[in-house]
Amino acid sequence: AAEKEIVAFAAKSDVVVLGPGIGLDEEPQVLAKSLVEKIEKPLVLDADGLTAVGGKLDLLKSRKGRTVLTPHPGEMAKLMGKDISFVQENRADAAKTVAQGTGAVVGLKGHATVVVNPEGNTYINDTGNSGMATGGMGDILTGMIASFIGQGIDDFSASIIAVYLHGLAGDIAADKKGPFCMVASDI
Repeated sequence: AAEKEIVAFAAKSDVVVLGPGIGLDEEPQVLAKSLVEKIEKPLVLDADGLTAVGGKLDLLKSRKGRTVLTPHPGEMAKLMGKDISFVQENRADAAKTVAQGTGAVVGLKGHATVVVNPEGNTYINDTGNSGMATGGMGDILTGMIASFIGQGIDDFSASIIAVYLHGLAGDIAADKKGPFCMVASDI
């Protein structure tokens, strides 16, 4: 019911984040898919927003605005119509395939997060640790990417910078607390 208002609000924004916390019920999933099509501003798509477009890469390619995708391996598997083991065994190639197929920058989260732009340029991050595999960590990364894009940094550079700093903050938190007790607010 609020779709028109959301699209109008997004039009006044520099960048839009879509996905974290919207849920997997039918109504928000239909809304998310529609917003992907209608929002023309740069869009950072994560979490439940990725589920809404899973397997519909042509929807992402037809977007008028720039797009950054931040899937974890399970979300990437859904986007590609593959299983998680395929994604994990082919991380850089999987990210490159989706980036080139959608025209989006892709940040495939996980150990050694891979960031790829549509031209195939690839960055593999060396910060971060297993303690970051908890709820909310990806939401922070998504917000960081959006913040850098909103400050005028190009999508690929914004994603690289955010991934690096996010992982570095996670490493600092792990040094202070240990990786087994970390939560998103620690970074």
